[in-house]
Order: sequence, then structure tokens, then C-alpha cells
Amino acid sequence: MTAPSSTDRSKTSHLPLDPQTTETLSPEFGWTQYAEKINGRFAMVGFVALLTLELLTRQDFFTWIGLP
Repeated sequence: MTAPSSTDRSKTSHLPLDPQTTETLSPEFGWTQYAEKINGRFAMVGFVALLTLELLTRQDFFTWIGLP
């Protein structure tokens, strides 16, 4: 059995040797999708914590801040 020559390899392999990336990463500011997800998750945790404290103390949020 003989080893394949360089011309045989070029015919069978269609993959580039060095993949080139043209996408550049730039910093994102403002309302990004990741920031919105994190903000929403913290809001959900805070809301559930508030409801839990209200159930445990039998007082609502407005009583805590001094409103009648």
C-alpha cells in the first residue's frame, strides 16, 4: 500500500487549514440581553423574598415603611 500523495490529499480534504474569523468582539453597553436576564432574575428573587417575609411576619410592606 502506498501513501497518498499531496495531490490526493488536496482532492479529499475540503476543510480550510486555518479557519478565519471576521467577527470582532466589542464591549456592549446599555440594555443588553444578558443584563436584562440577570436583572429579571434578581427581581424575581427579591419579589419572592418580600412575599416570604410578609407571610412570616404577618405584616405587609407598607406597614414596614410606616404607611397606614
